[in-house]
Amino acid sequence: MKIAYKHLVQNIEENPTIEELSNSLFQLGHEHEVNGVIFEMEFTPNRGDCLSVNGLLRDLSAFYNVNINQETYVDDIDDLLMDFENLSKDICPQISFLKIEIEKVPDSYNGVLDDYFSDLCLSKNNFFTDVSNYLSYESGQPTHCYDSNKINDKIIFQEVEEEYNFKTLLGKVVNLTEKNAVFMLNNQVINLAGVVGGESTACSSVTKTVLIECAFFQPESIIGKSVKYDIHSDAAHKFERRVDPECHDKVLRRFIKIVSDHATIKDMAFISHKYEDVSPFTIPVDVNKINKIIGINLSKDEYITHLLKLRFTVDNNLVKVPSFRGDVKTNNDLAEEVARIIGYNNILPLEIKIPNSKKKDDYEVEKKIRLFLLDKGFYEVINSPFVNLVSEGAITVDNPLDSNRGFLRTNIVNSLIDNLLYNERRQKDSIKLFEISDVYSLKNEIHKRRKLSIIASGRIGLNSQDFSKKINEKYLSNLFNEIFSGEQFNFQQISRDGLDTKLKSEIFSLEIEIKKLSYDFNNYKQFSASPKDYKKYKPISEFPSSYRDLSFLLEDPSKLDELIKNIEKCRPEFLKMSFMFDLYDNDKTGQTKAGFRFIFQSNNKTLTDKEIDVSINEIIKSSLEIKSVSIPGR
Repeated sequence: MKIAYKHLVQNIEENPTIEELSNSLFQLGHEHEVNGVIFEMEFTPNRGDCLSVNGLLRDLSAFYNVNINQETYVDDIDDLLMDFENLSKDICPQISFLKIEIEKVPDSYNGVLDDYFSDLCLSKNNFFTDVSNYLSYESGQPTHCYDSNKINDKIIFQEVEEEYNFKTLLGKVVNLTEKNAVFMLNNQVINLAGVVGGESTACSSVTKTVLIECAFFQPESIIGKSVKYDIHSDAAHKFERRVDPECHDKVLRRFIKIVSDHATIKDMAFISHKYEDVSPFTIPVDVNKINKIIGINLSKDEYITHLLKLRFTVDNNLVKVPSFRGDVKTNNDLAEEVARIIGYNNILPLEIKIPNSKKKDDYEVEKKIRLFLLDKGFYEVINSPFVNLVSEGAITVDNPLDSNRGFLRTNIVNSLIDNLLYNERRQKDSIKLFEISDVYSLKNEIHKRRKLSIIASGRIGLNSQDFSKKINEKYLSNLFNEIFSGEQFNFQQISRDGLDTKLKSEIFSLEIEIKKLSYDFNNYKQFSASPKDYKKYKPISEFPSSYRDLSFLLEDPSKLDELIKNIEKCRPEFLKMSFMFDLYDNDKTGQTKAGFRFIFQSNNKTLTDKEIDVSINEIIKSSLEIKSVSIPGR
C-alpha cells in the first residue's frame, strides 16, 4: 500500500523527517520501502487497522504528538427511509446508509481530496467514487456508492449459493459460484459484498444523488473472493483483514464534510442498522505476566502509559481493547504492543540453551527418503501448519494471522488431499505427492512429532512403461520395499465420498513418524540432485487443457532418439508438455511404433481446435522431416 509522507507528517506536531518517520515505522514492525516521498508499505495480515493514514498515525502516536481528528459534519441528519433487508446478519452485523443529493458535480477538487490524487499520481473516476476512495485511504473503512436514481426497489443483503452472472462496475462479467455474500436488487446481484460493486447501479460523472453504503463484514466471508474471481480490490484487501465496526458514523460524517467542501448539498439522510451489541473486549492488567513474556521489568504505571499511547484504555484494572484492534485478544498480544514501543533492539536477549534432540540419523533418513521419492516421480509440497478444522488434540492459536486457520494441524494427509484435488481439477492424471513436516498435539502437554506423509492417485507415470498402469497399494508397497526391505507399511485407501471430485481413480496415502523408519537403507542408484539454478515461478492456468495423441511409425528404429530430441526441441505456441506413452517393437517387420501425447493449454483463454491444430501441425511437419518416420493415417 502506498502512503504519502506528506499525508502523515502534516498531522504530526514534531514534523519528523522522512528518515526519522521511516525508522519509527520499522520499530513498530511496519516493513516498507521509501520511494521518493512515498512509503510503500507491507503489512502483516493481522494488522488491517493500519491500512490507512489514520491507522499508521495511531501507531505513530507511541512516539509523536499526532492529530487525527479530521473535520466532520456535526449537525443532526434526517432519518433515511429506505427499503432494506438483511438476511445474513451473522455476516454483516452492522451496516449504515447515507443518501446525499448535490446541486452540481464539481469540476475540480481542493484540499485533501486534491492532494490525494496529485501526491499519489492517481486517476480519477467520478466525484462520489473519488471521495469514497479517498476516505478508504484516510480512514481504512471502504464505502460503496450507488447511483440512487438506479435503486428502484428493495435492496437485500444475503449469502447465496446459487450461480449468478454478475457484471462488475469495471465491465468484467463474473460467474459467481458456491457461497457468496451479495447485495441484490430485483433478484439481480448489484454488489459482491466487500469486493466490488456492479455496473448496473454504479455512479457516473453526472451522478448527483448517491446512496453510500458503509458496512462491517466478517472477514471469513470475504477472504479469497478477489483471488477466486480475479478481481483487484482494495476494499477486499481491507475487509479480509478486518475493519473497525464502530467507525460508521464518523466516516459518513467525514464523507459529508468532504462533499460539502466541493458542492452544495441539497438534501441528505442517514440510517444505521446494528444487529448485535458487542461489549468492548477486555484483558486484566497483569504487568508481571507482561514482564515475564518480554523478559523486562516494567512498573504498572509504565505499562499502562505505553498502552494509552496506542489508544487502549484502562478502567477498573481492565485493559479495554479499541474496536479497531480486533487482533488483540491475550496478554501475549499486549506484550507485543509494549515490545514494539520499547524496541526489540532495546530488550536484552535471554540466553536460553535448547538441547539438540534431533538425531543425526533422523536427518539422514529424511534426506534419503526425500531423494528416493523424487527419483520415483513424487513431488514435495510444503503446506501451512495452520488449518481451519479442529481435531482431537489440536492446539488453538491465540491470534492467527488468518482467522480461517486458527488451529495447528495434527496430521499432514488432510493437507495433501487438498493438494491432490487441486491438481485433479487441473487435469493432472498422475499425482504423487509427499511432505515431511512437524505436527503438534496437546494432551496434558505439547507433543511434537516429525512425520512423512504421501498421497498418490492416477497413472503410475507419464512414460511408455507406466502410462497404462494405475497406482495401487501393491505398487506403493513394492516401491517402499526397494529402500526399506522387510518393513510393513500401512497404506490407507482414501474414500472419494464427500470429496469435491467426480474422478473414480483410487487414492492411497501413508503417514508415518520419521523415527519409526529404519535407518538401514537398501542401496539404490540416486539420480536426483539439487538444481544448479532456480526457475522463475509461472502462474498456473485456470483454463482447461487439451491433448492430442500421435502414433509415429519408424522404419529405422535407430531414429527414435532423433525423433525424441526433435519433439523436445519443437516448442509451438500453447504446448505445455509432451511425453512418450507407448512403445512397440515389431520383430517381424523390424519397425517401431511410438505413441506421444501432446498437452496444450493457455494462461489467458480456452483454446479452440483450430489453435491446437496449428501447433500440432508444426510438430508433425518437423517430425516428418526425419528420414524413415511417418504417421499412419496422415
